[in-house]
Amino acid sequence: MGNSVQKITDKVTLIASERTWIEGVATEQLIKTSELDSMLKVVGMPDLHAGRGYPIGAAFLTSNKIYPALVGNDIGCGMSLWQTSAELRKLNVQKWIKKLNDVESPLGSAWQDEITERKQQKQVTNAAFDQAFGTIGGGNHFAEFQVIDQVEDSAKLAALGIDAKKVLLLVHSGSRGLGQKILTEHISFFNHQGLLAETQAFHDYLTAHNEALRWAELNREFIAKRFLKAIRESGELILDINHNLVSKTECGGEPAWLHRKGSTPADQGAVIIPGSRGDYSYLVQPTASTDEVSSGLDESLHSLAHGAGRKWKRGDCQQRLSSKYKKQDLLKTELGSRVICNNKELLYDEAPQAYKDCETIIDDLCDAGLVRVIARLRPALTFKTNGDCS
Repeated sequence: MGNSVQKITDKVTLIASERTWIEGVATEQLIKTSELDSMLKVVGMPDLHAGRGYPIGAAFLTSNKIYPALVGNDIGCGMSLWQTSAELRKLNVQKWIKKLNDVESPLGSAWQDEITERKQQKQVTNAAFDQAFGTIGGGNHFAEFQVIDQVEDSAKLAALGIDAKKVLLLVHSGSRGLGQKILTEHISFFNHQGLLAETQAFHDYLTAHNEALRWAELNREFIAKRFLKAIRESGELILDINHNLVSKTECGGEPAWLHRKGSTPADQGAVIIPGSRGDYSYLVQPTASTDEVSSGLDESLHSLAHGAGRKWKRGDCQQRLSSKYKKQDLLKTELGSRVICNNKELLYDEAPQAYKDCETIIDDLCDAGLVRVIARLRPALTFKTNGDCS
């Protein structure tokens, strides 16, 4: 571990250098969460920011309890990266904008056979939210066409099956209404007290949680496929990683539970860490070896940042930015990329200015010895919503 690791308390570690701004409230939430019953260790990532009671951009390790509220309502939220067949030299963003006018409505009858088949293959039995398959949702979720801007490890890039001469597609979404339903029902019965391991309620939650993970993965798949179909290209999945989940592990030879809330697993191979829609994203290789992963949890709880991290709260952004930026100004970024977002509030809430600099996040992870950069990706076209302006 390098200079980017701060020991806040015996239980709390913050992976962030002094140059990385961390809101005081977020650190307070990190410390407060470490005081929960059965909590063993808490790690904040450089993208740490305050959430509703619990911080986002953190990992939490417990012994004989799980806390569904730490995972949150968007169980299985994550990132999937696709290699498209679209050649970079033929990229025409303006034409693609015109083609992406029907990628938010429920998938039509032409998709139903594939939905049924893929649900069976993914062991997704819930049918109540089928109409939401292939939809991005609100908040910071998006679909973004990207291009390779800088390559640090060409051999690793090729091994992943990525062609730097073709466009990539990054999808960020989760379990939509299903995850919301699971958390709401849990809170109505148990509030925030957590669930003792091996109780019936514990098993019931994990069963629902695990299906929500599979649902979210399938949702990202259908989002990617409908976007590819809209631009009349094909694509191959490169990676798909959830960053809101709880999973079983070990600590000191005893069973333990690792909660990740906006925290990317570092034990599943290469991952993508996105910036804001006006910033670079980074494809990175976690540095922990297979032996290190299998031998137990490290100082970082085998976790990484999941993005740039917010600087400003949603709801504050329009007031901060509207005097300087008109709506039209925010539809093109300083990197020259275009943005599709016809919801005024969302346009300001997700503006690049509301987020930290992603390079700083990556520098902290590199300084801590947690990742190596494979490539830097530049946004070309970010899709948020075609919904009417408010």
